[in-house]
Formats: sequence, C-alpha cells, structure tokens
Amino acid sequence: MGSTSAMLYSKPPPFGFAFPNNGIIINRASLRHFNEHLKCQHWKSPSDVRVFSTASLQRSCPSPFTRSFRNPVYMRNLPCLQSKTQPHQIKCSLFGTTSTGSQNPFFKTPKNLSFESLKRSILELTPMDICKWAAVLSIVTAVTKWAINLAFNPFFWMYFSWTWLFWPWYIAFGLAFYGGYCFLKHLRGEANEFEQLAIVTSAFTWLTLVPPAFSNGFLEGWPYVFFFVYHYFFFFNVSVRKRLYGDLYPREHDPKWDVNPPNWYRILFGIGVMVGHWLAAFEGPELHLIPGGWNNLVIWVLIMITLFMQYNSTLYLAKYSEKIVVPTAVVQFGPYRWVRHPIYASTMLLFVTYCVALRAPLSSLFVVATCLLYYDQKAKLEEALMLENFREGYIEYMNKIKYKFIPFVY
Repeated sequence: MGSTSAMLYSKPPPFGFAFPNNGIIINRASLRHFNEHLKCQHWKSPSDVRVFSTASLQRSCPSPFTRSFRNPVYMRNLPCLQSKTQPHQIKCSLFGTTSTGSQNPFFKTPKNLSFESLKRSILELTPMDICKWAAVLSIVTAVTKWAINLAFNPFFWMYFSWTWLFWPWYIAFGLAFYGGYCFLKHLRGEANEFEQLAIVTSAFTWLTLVPPAFSNGFLEGWPYVFFFVYHYFFFFNVSVRKRLYGDLYPREHDPKWDVNPPNWYRILFGIGVMVGHWLAAFEGPELHLIPGGWNNLVIWVLIMITLFMQYNSTLYLAKYSEKIVVPTAVVQFGPYRWVRHPIYASTMLLFVTYCVALRAPLSSLFVVATCLLYYDQKAKLEEALMLENFREGYIEYMNKIKYKFIPFVY
C-alpha cells in the first residue's frame, strides 16, 4: 500500500531505478512519461512524522524498479509517504484545485423553483412577452431546420420528416374521458385548478389537434400553434382574476349580471364550433402541402390582432367593473372604440384564423355564421341590461359606436 501511494502521489519520478556507488546514489533514471500526473494537496505536521521502513517496501515490492526507494534519506523526502498517526486527507484534481459537490453549481438544487413560482410567472405574461418569445422561437426553429436540411438528403425529409407526429389516439380518448370526469366535478363545484385546466385542454385537443390528425394521419405545423394559442387566448380572464384577487374563485355578485342564453342554445353553439373545426380539417389540403415562410405572414398578423384585442378588452372591462362581472360605467376605451363587443369579436376572429391557416375558406364562413347567431343573441341580453342600468350613457355609446362585432360591417 505504501509503494502504491508513493507511485501515485509522490513528486519524484515513479518507476525509476538508481545506480548505487559506495552507498551513495549517483544517478537516477526514470521510465515515466512526460504528461502531467494528478496534482495533490496534502496536509502534514512537522511533528509526529512516521517514515515507512525500507524492509516493508522490499517485502511488498520486490521488483527491481523499486530499489531507488530503499535509501532512508530518499524515503524521508517523499511527502506523500509521511503521515500523522491519523490518516491525512488527500484531495486530488487534474487541475490542481479542489471541488466538491456542494461547490459545483450543477449539483445545487434550485431553491426558488416551484409550481407556485412557475404559475405566478405565467400569470404575469403579457402579449408583448409572448410576441417576443414567439419571435425568438420562430428564428431558432427556422435556423435549426435550415441546418438539418443541409445535413441530410432532401428526399429523406420529404418522405420521413421528423417533424411529423403520428397521432396517438389513446391520448385523445384518455383526455376526453378525463376532461368529462373533471367537468362533472366542476358542475358540482368540486374541481380544483388542475382539473379545470384539464377540461380546457381536453376541449382544445378535440378542436385543434384531433380533426387534422384524423384527416392526415399525422400532425405538424398549424394545429400545434393554435393548440397553444387557444390556451393563451382563453387564459386572459383567469389572469385578470388572479391579479385582482390572488386566486381563481368567483366573488359574490348580483346574479342578474350572469347573462347567458338558454342551455340548449349554448349546446348548439358548442356543437357548431366543433363541426366548423372538423370541416376545416377535411376541407384544407394535407398539412405537409400547406406552404410555410412568408406565405403565412397574414396569419401571424391575425393571431397577434386577436390576442391584443382580447387582452385589451379584458383589461379595460376589468378596470370599469366591480368583481370583474359587475360593470360600474360604460367602457369606451381600447377596442371598445371600434365595436361594442370586442371580446366576442376576438373569439370569432380566432376561430376564423384557424380555418384560414388550414386553407379552409368555406369552413370559416360556417364558423362566422355560427358565432354571429350565438353572440348576437347574447349581445342583445347584455345591451338590454346595460340600458337598464346606464340608460343615457349607453344610448349615447350605441349612437357613437354602431357596429357590434365587425367594424364597418356588422
């Protein structure tokens, strides 16, 4: 063990031999290579030093290459063979420095990373932040795809594109069943935040992902984009409630402000929206035939307009409302300067943009007709309630803004 330590940690050349002359070593030769060995740090005390005997080395290392270690003077100069009565601590490093797990930042557990901090960061996102990150992600994706296309044969990408994802149907049906279960709990008032998110995610999966997957057999491109855009779009109301109250629970208010058409009307509207999305998937061409690049600039502009309209409408409405759903004044700022119901208009524009992205113009007309029939009925109920509470103010606003949903059209 002593000879092994000497060869590994000593500064004198290991694997050497000497030529004695009358008890004096006059020459030493070394068979070691010239690469740098492990640098060692050791601690020793000038007192209580023990020297290994040459006899033990002779018994343990009879090799002729260890003869140079038999001189007691030479042995006393080996720093790593000197030890205290207690074993000393040796720290070795290829770079001459010590490093432990606690000093390495890669082994440190992030203390501030939690679900609550992540949720709080998401709630503080604004459309401008989303635009910035979307632009960065688009550039990174474009550069990555360009580099990969240079590295591989283009025929490989034509027939075996790695961007295609063959749709796993068991995930779609699993989300549908779990979303239905969470919806039943929501009707009883027992669904938590995660279960409410599961309801929304399962609905958007069967709106934006399942129809084109069933039509094409795989997924790529626009269905993925709109799956996340739908989540962010319908997330604005939740983010406003979270900012105002710190939670997502509804506040007590006068139920007269809960304006909704009959349940059968709402069910027909949901079926109509679902049918419109399925028609768009079958009407449009196959996903890999939809052109990319600058051909989709108009679609990105429509997405940005939709998000900004929804965000600003929700923000202005919350500023002039008590407990979000109880208006305290007639809002005439932001998108309310162009149409009287910009939130409904932005929802309609979102559905139309999805159809346009899939190159399905007839389906977009069907979705517009479905939305106009439903939102027109709902707008009439809301305007009657506003006239009841803000008579003169709302009449003046209606005379000033003549269009309900579409500027200069309707």
